[in-house]
Formats: sequence, structure tokens, C-alpha cells
Amino acid sequence: MDVYRAVRTRQSVRSFTGRPVPREVIERVLRAAADAPSGSNLQPWSVYVLSGDPLATLKKAVAERVAGGDSGDDREFAIYPPTVRSPYVERMEILGEARYGSLGITRDDVIGRARVRAENWNCFGAGTALFCYLDRDMPPPRWADVGIYLQTVMLLLRAEGLDSCAQEAWAEYHRSVAEVICPPPERMLFCGMSIGYAEPTVTHPRIRRAPLSETVTFIT
Repeated sequence: MDVYRAVRTRQSVRSFTGRPVPREVIERVLRAAADAPSGSNLQPWSVYVLSGDPLATLKKAVAERVAGGDSGDDREFAIYPPTVRSPYVERMEILGEARYGSLGITRDDVIGRARVRAENWNCFGAGTALFCYLDRDMPPPRWADVGIYLQTVMLLLRAEGLDSCAQEAWAEYHRSVAEVICPPPERMLFCGMSIGYAEPTVTHPRIRRAPLSETVTFIT
């Protein structure tokens, strides 16, 4: 699969089959992804891959917290700015309309939206999950390195015929993740990523992106 096709076909898949992902495939992807660029070669990412009983234990723990009305742990970083302004708010609305609208869930259906969100912590049925940490003292440019690394991982997964869904939502229950992974205290959970084979009977809507004229300026 060439790079352009990998980029075009990568999307956030939210329904996976139960087919297990061979460990050697994940190892091959992560070994290649280590070549992703990072400032001064810091490689600030720390990755943990869960499957089998450890992942099942984590899913169960978070499902019980959600079912009990637990809204999650204190956030360790802000996912969005305090006020989301235009044009970003409109882009979020496009995502919401595509994601929930395709399921017949209206904007005022609070219970329905919560039910759909809760699927995050089941990894959408995937049997493999990646959790990406970085040291708490890393400044914003090194967070950018982590983003580049994760995109590299997702594109390599496509080359292997796999799909994924990067999930900042896991940071909302970082204590439960830490109870299974036991990371060093200086590390902070950035996100999780569900990995597997997409359920072929489920259609995943393509999210409309902003036109080039809205995000790129050519100066000649």
C-alpha cells in the first residue's frame, strides 16, 4: 500500500471484529514507527500494548466505573481550549453530525450519546489496545513528536491491513489504566488506541475536512 492510499484509507474505526492481531505484526509496526522524527532524537513516547486478560481486566474496570456514574479522574491536561471558537466549533459540529447522525442519535439525546461514548472503553470490540505515555515535564513541541509518532503507527497499521482509532478518551480514566499498566509516576497517559480488523458490515462515515484554502496559505 503506498503512502497516499494509506492516508486516504486511514480513519477512526469504531467497530472491530474479534479476530486477534498477531503480536509479530504489532512488533513490526512499532519497530518501523520508531523512525518517526523527534526533536533532538528524544523519542518522548512510551508505549504499552495490551491484549488478552490484561485488556479484558481494564475494560471491565472502566465499564464498572461508567455504569456506576463515575465521570472519570481529574484531567491531567486540557483536550480543548476553554472556549472553542470558529472555525473549530463548526468542525466539531461536522464530526458530531456524522458520528451520531449516522446512528440516528440526535443532539439532545444525552443518554444515546453517552452510550455511544462508552464504547470507547470497550475499544469498540478490538482485542488489542495501545496506550501512549510521555513524561510530565515534556513541553508542547515534544507532544508534537508524539502526534507524529502515533500517525506513523496508524499509517503502518493500514499497510498491514489493520485499522485503528486513537482515543484521548482513555485519559479520562487514567487511574484505571495505570492500575493495569503500572507506569512510572513521572509518566502521564496521553491517549489510547484501539487496533484490529474493521467489522466489514459496519459503514464508517468519512468526516469532511476543511478545504485547503481554509488551512493553507501559499506565499509566492
